Amino acid sequence: MYIPGAFRETNAEKLFDVIQQNSFGLLVSNHDGAPFATHLPLLVDRTVAPHGCLIGHMARANPQWEQADGQTVLAIFSGPHAYVSPTWYEAENVVPTWNYVAVHACGTFRAIHEREALLEIVGKYVGFFEATLPDPWKFDPQGEYAQKFSGAIVGFQIEISRLEGKWKLNQNHPRERREKVVRALHASGDAGSRAIAELMQQQLAEETGRSC
Repeated sequence: MYIPGAFRETNAEKLFDVIQQNSFGLLVSNHDGAPFATHLPLLVDRTVAPHGCLIGHMARANPQWEQADGQTVLAIFSGPHAYVSPTWYEAENVVPTWNYVAVHACGTFRAIHEREALLEIVGKYVGFFEATLPDPWKFDPQGEYAQKFSGAIVGFQIEISRLEGKWKLNQNHPRERREKVVRALHASGDAGSRAIAELMQQQLAEETGRSC
């Protein structure tokens, strides 16, 4: 993706955090000579060298996996985002913009068909997404229903070859303006705006630390 230098984030742990916190991604591949996309949750494994890997599954009826197998694919993850009004800068010759965080992961798609491996992937999904619930659902991979539905899905792994992060947080504006935007975003009340304000505050604090 297009990333001006001021907006580029290269810290792998930050990028993995965004994927983990915003795991419902967009998987894009080439299918019959045209882009094909599937919206689906993806798990990230940070331990796979050198850039980690993504793990997921999709319906076997979805034609994407057939041509994607062995292909370089793109997974897109959108983090928090918020509109920024030019009135907040209290300055002339400014325009509206949108602040946001996004991560792109490219890598080779490998389909997984073995039943045991498929059920292991489903178990990882359940473990991750049920972990914060007060009464987590228990998945039984040996149960009759699990054995049956495993035939209706295809698992996959994407070994990441390129990981890109874009943190567009008004870095091209003076600190004073950015602080005004932070205050306005906090006051707006919605979750996305508050999340962007917190990220801007973190970045301002990091810049202060580097200058000391």
